[in-house]
Amino acid sequence: MPAIAPAVERKLLHLTQEQVDFYNEHGYLHIPKVFTKDEIDAMDRELMILIDRWATNEAGWTGPWRKVYMDAETEKKSKLVAMHDLQLYSQAWNAGVNNKILCDSMQDLIGPNVELHHSTLHAKPPETGHPFPMHQDWAFYKHNDGRYVDVLVHLDDTCHANGEIRFMDGSHKQGALEHITRTPEGGCTPHLPTDKYSLKDTVPVAAKRGDVVVFNIHTIHGSHINTTTKTRRLVRIGYRDPENTQTEGQSLGRPGPLVRGLRPKANLTAPKYVEE
Repeated sequence: MPAIAPAVERKLLHLTQEQVDFYNEHGYLHIPKVFTKDEIDAMDRELMILIDRWATNEAGWTGPWRKVYMDAETEKKSKLVAMHDLQLYSQAWNAGVNNKILCDSMQDLIGPNVELHHSTLHAKPPETGHPFPMHQDWAFYKHNDGRYVDVLVHLDDTCHANGEIRFMDGSHKQGALEHITRTPEGGCTPHLPTDKYSLKDTVPVAAKRGDVVVFNIHTIHGSHINTTTKTRRLVRIGYRDPENTQTEGQSLGRPGPLVRGLRPKANLTAPKYVEE
């Protein structure tokens, strides 16, 4: 069993106990209106500049799952626009990852000490925007336990047509699962077997612009292709308890800023400075 959000001993700052209980039971939670219109508009404006300057526009995730999720013509055209760590490129996104409502909510779910791990843009272009096979985010940045919450910031309203996020209800209780990372053809992006884990068994969680949808690092999830005429833009932000040790994957060995609480002394060696 994974270690999920512990009982919160302090007074809740934002979430209700009912919301915390829902997250612990189901492995995900929709939190509406985290960002104001002015905040999300500023994040949107700067995001479009970042996409133009820094983002990649490529075929996206690899593997045999693509032939299960897409017909041959769509598979050839399918793209994913992506970039990492938007807070390092934009004041609006630095403010976004430190948003009071968001960080208070993370403290409610993780505990008193909350460390920012990373942020990543996932934009699905129109008509053939990249679907995602069933997977756990643990496979991309492995941690010892479940004290890690992924946050999807919605720049656009989501629905079935543009590929809203979908979860396998309660799947975080299984803990970390081994993913397919190699096929006879070679290496591929981590994903779960398509014959055992299917999008038809998931719960869709549509959300509005300015909302966030959060989920446990062990929650199985995926999404359908974007079939609309507009790009669907989400930014994932990862937060963890600083004592939840990472063992592999994205941002390994890189400490992040504490957005709530204090870093335990045993967690990180203090930097050494050269005396002049």
